[in-house]
Amino acid sequence: MISSFRNFAKTKFAGLLVFIMIIPFVFWGMGSMFSSGNTNNIAKINKTNISTQEFIDYLNNSGIQQKAIKENLNNNIIEELLSGLISTTLLELEVKDYDLIISENTLLKIIKNNKNFFDENGKFQRIKYEKFLLENNQSAPAFELRLRGRELQKNLFDYIGAGTVTPNFLIKKLYEEENKKLEIEFINLQNFYKKKESITKNDLESFLEENKDQLKMEYLDFSYSIINPMNLIGIDEFNQSFFDKIDQIEIDISNDIKFETIITNLDIESKGVSNFKISSDSSEIEKKIFELRNNEFDLFEIDNNYILYNIKNIQEREPDLNDIQTKQEIIELVNQKNKFDYNRKLLDKIRNKEFNNSDFLKMGDNKIQNVQLNSIKDNKKFEINAVEVLYSLPLNSFTLINDDKNNIYLAKVKNFKKNVLDKEKLDEYKKKQNSNIKNNMLKSYDLFLNNKYNVILNQKTIERVKNFFQ
Repeated sequence: MISSFRNFAKTKFAGLLVFIMIIPFVFWGMGSMFSSGNTNNIAKINKTNISTQEFIDYLNNSGIQQKAIKENLNNNIIEELLSGLISTTLLELEVKDYDLIISENTLLKIIKNNKNFFDENGKFQRIKYEKFLLENNQSAPAFELRLRGRELQKNLFDYIGAGTVTPNFLIKKLYEEENKKLEIEFINLQNFYKKKESITKNDLESFLEENKDQLKMEYLDFSYSIINPMNLIGIDEFNQSFFDKIDQIEIDISNDIKFETIITNLDIESKGVSNFKISSDSSEIEKKIFELRNNEFDLFEIDNNYILYNIKNIQEREPDLNDIQTKQEIIELVNQKNKFDYNRKLLDKIRNKEFNNSDFLKMGDNKIQNVQLNSIKDNKKFEINAVEVLYSLPLNSFTLINDDKNNIYLAKVKNFKKNVLDKEKLDEYKKKQNSNIKNNMLKSYDLFLNNKYNVILNQKTIERVKNFFQ
């Protein structure tokens, strides 16, 4: 385990050196895993192979920490990253197929026109460019190669979407749709939900019985010690002596030296915790130990301390309703389920056209409120995505929406009023509609690429890459 304190304690330049070195060498020794036959390739696009080494380089340049990849293996992070590399390779093949190029002079102009490299007089300063490269640990050739790739991709998309002219009526329609004033009638559904106080013991027991497998809770018995320079070496300083002892603890752990033996030899105190279950009231240290419960004996850092812990027992149990905190948590779950069920039934009625204005007025019964939305960006009352839903609905239609506090409302689009296109907004909406048209064209282009290229994945190699991180 490499300590961030240790890295910095050895030299003030340690952080910089680690940052420079970790990118190219984070997969040091991995290349030898794939040395023969097709195991050298992780994917193939038509006749173009993507080698394992190319994928490793892509991972290195992604900036994603090795730990993050390891923790997300079950979330298909390797497949997602490989998908990104395949997409990039496809675009490179398309650039080559259309014979698109960026000259050195064009590349130089792009760099010199980058305002990040301007001085206070608006002139390009090479020293600012070089400083940028140093701060980002990049060489000029590597930066310019990536810049060239981005510009070629941009040119490709411009080429695909070239010649599109947006008709004025579409510009006008988009402006009217996004800037019309909507009159909304709505009912807060909070008053229609079953109250928490009405939830009975039978309700809780029935809920537990229906969800007993999902609601089982893990209880841990563990011990841990807080280690810092003061209690380990007697001074409040992260020096080499301290880190040497930390290294020895890690060696002891790997050699299966018992937790009790380690803390006895170090003469540090430990704390025992029994029947621990995770909750919002748990300390940060105990929460972290719970997160790491699959590794029963280890050392980790938190704040300015190291934590040596040993999990002695993990037991799954059904929730105990005699425990006040557990009971309150189950009540909250039942309450949320009741709300969800009510909302779902109401939404099903709306979708099946079994809910009409008479039902709305009956539900309202002096509880109906009104609000006017001035544009599709008007989120003063409802959450912005809910506003977009309202603007997509026809007149006199119903839906369920929410606000930023997750209150749920039954809403009706009562009326609308169109706004005349503001001439000052003409260019903005012309670009916006043109962008919409280009996006639709690019979706068609995406389907074209699916037919043009045959992508084959080497699943065995993908599994080997995954195994490296486990």
